[in-house]
Amino acid sequence: MSLRKSKLDLLVRVRYSNPLPAPPCPPKLLDIPTNPLRYAQPTFINAITNDTPLPMIIDAECGMPLDLGRWECLWEEDGNDTTLNPDPDNLPFLDPKDRFLLSDPSASTAPYSNGPTTSGPSTPLPPHVPWLRKTEYLSREGVQRTPSSQDPKQVLQPIDVSHEAQLRNIESGFAACTSLDLATLSHPNKTGVTAVESYEVLPDADIWANAYDLFRFSERPGERPVDTEDPRLDCAILRPMESDGDHFLAYYLTRDDADALAFKEERLALKRGDENGTTAFHFVRDYETVKIEQEVPNEFLLVLDNGDTSERGPGAYYKNIERKMTLKKKRMNQSDTYADKWQVVHISHVPMSSEEIEERNEALSEVVDPLYLFSRDAEGEADADGEVDVGGIEMGAEGGAEGDGGIMAEIF
Repeated sequence: MSLRKSKLDLLVRVRYSNPLPAPPCPPKLLDIPTNPLRYAQPTFINAITNDTPLPMIIDAECGMPLDLGRWECLWEEDGNDTTLNPDPDNLPFLDPKDRFLLSDPSASTAPYSNGPTTSGPSTPLPPHVPWLRKTEYLSREGVQRTPSSQDPKQVLQPIDVSHEAQLRNIESGFAACTSLDLATLSHPNKTGVTAVESYEVLPDADIWANAYDLFRFSERPGERPVDTEDPRLDCAILRPMESDGDHFLAYYLTRDDADALAFKEERLALKRGDENGTTAFHFVRDYETVKIEQEVPNEFLLVLDNGDTSERGPGAYYKNIERKMTLKKKRMNQSDTYADKWQVVHISHVPMSSEEIEERNEALSEVVDPLYLFSRDAEGEADADGEVDVGGIEMGAEGGAEGDGGIMAEIF
């Protein structure tokens, strides 16, 4: 049997001595007066005492021995049990120290104490406080839940909802608008700020037929820094795109500022039915939607018009916002396949078709036609019933009239 030698046998360990030099000076001994009694204080063993569990040696009767031999009624059949079951009308004398045992803890508001009670104001405890709760919540709940008998109850006044009362309230609203005193108005948050002029809040009929969406970008679009003015941003184009089932928006801007300014001036100078030249918008990057709010009930486009430059009177004209979208930059991926990606978009204004004019007039009738609500209700009833009787002539759901022709032209 051969023995295999370890490689450690060939190693030679060289040990070098490194003796420390002797101290240059002899050691100096200091005599520090120390009271040995400070090591014998009982506070040193408080931590050990707190961590040491106390032995609970309890007998079968839990430390409260009960001698059942004192009651003969428990052992004799006809024994007297008045000592165990006293007469409710003639109760035995109760020690004053044990009176609190018969009280209801939930009904009492005074805190219990082991020592003698003193007469004086006491802080009431909050009712129905669970066990093992933090003290900072007890005081707060005690203030909220403690009923106060001094607070008067507010009695709701009856509201008159009769037809005459409604007409009276409407008339008083018009009277308050006509006799408005600006000096009596004050800002709700800023003290010292008063009203200077009042406007009537009216729907903006010039732009009511248009649908407006509010877009919020996570970063400023374009390639320019934030502190540099960019007049191209208010005439950008967002084009819906799709790639492998993902929907996003392509963002386009003009090449320079001159094209953007010329496009905006020419758009404002156009008259209805005119055409203009084309403006090139170049692709910048893609944006994806992070959040879409379909209903925006509390945000509007508001225009304060003094009536100096327009034919309409002065007022605050509003238009509601259809949707709100939050956009962020879409990560570029070379493997994405676009159905129709355009690098340049040429924009020009052309006259609207008859269908577009009809759709615009229908949307504009909501604020222009005083009988818009009545006509919409009539259309809803006609769609629900399938037929409507106009002028004593019955018309079906198809729109044809059973009788004289041309009734639709006479009505509409």
